[in-house]
Amino acid sequence: MEHLNVMNKQLAVFLSLISFIVVFVSCNDAPSKDKVGILMGRAKVLVDETIAPIVEDQLNVFQSSYTNTELTMVSMPENQVINYLLRDSAQIAVTSRALTEQEIEFFKKKKIYPKMVKFATDAIAVITHKNNTDSTITVDEIVRLMKGNDIAGVRTMVFDNSNSSTVDYFRQLAGVEKLPEQGVYAMKTSADILRYVNENPQSVGVIGVNWIVQPPNDLIDYVNNVKLMGVRNQKGKPGDDAYYKPTQTNLALNLYPFTRTLYCINVQGKKAVGMGFSAFLHGERGQRLILKAGLLPDSIPSREIIIRK
Repeated sequence: MEHLNVMNKQLAVFLSLISFIVVFVSCNDAPSKDKVGILMGRAKVLVDETIAPIVEDQLNVFQSSYTNTELTMVSMPENQVINYLLRDSAQIAVTSRALTEQEIEFFKKKKIYPKMVKFATDAIAVITHKNNTDSTITVDEIVRLMKGNDIAGVRTMVFDNSNSSTVDYFRQLAGVEKLPEQGVYAMKTSADILRYVNENPQSVGVIGVNWIVQPPNDLIDYVNNVKLMGVRNQKGKPGDDAYYKPTQTNLALNLYPFTRTLYCINVQGKKAVGMGFSAFLHGERGQRLILKAGLLPDSIPSREIIIRK
């Protein structure tokens, strides 16, 4: 009996040792943030500051769904985002434009073939103080402001940053190389636009619509004091018959004039987490988040309606 007890103890020790080895090996083979894969690993994601709120929501849901990923968002003006990609300071970016042919060639020379996924249509909103009696503006009036001319009822127009994508958008629209010296000013961030419009009722601000639909908690009070302006397009273009606000319906019908396409750019050059995040943005869950944020998804998520007798 004593011999049997000794054998049982030895067997127990042996089984414990085997269990430890199995657990140790399993842990080493398990997915990890330190490993590289489509749904695992760490990366920095550079984001155009004008669309930061919606991208932050996407990142939070993606990481909560795939716990072996760790994506750090860094928001900055879009020109800086592209420069960082070209300097290899990051390999994933979310922007309001695709890479140019010259930029694509730059990466190809390094044997990297950029992957660009279109995932949403964004609107650039024009806002003013909620107490401003004027709630509409025309594209032609904005062009006049960009050229340094005055328009009735507007003292100043403000952008988030001199290097931002919104400034580039309206410079190209007006055909000017830089902002005028008077009447149009660049702040530092989108939050600064909301504060400025709150304090200057006869001003208009140019801001990504997702900052209005889903503002950060510390900016909700500012957002409650502004309103979206209706915009009428130039003669002969869609939306020239009335004043339209940046609603999803107006984006889908191409009636709101200030729209742009959002892209996820991946230059990792391998099957890594950037590929997984891009797929998530364009997948059903990512597209539903876009819909919730007030933007227009690239592919409208389907809805199943069950009719009961």
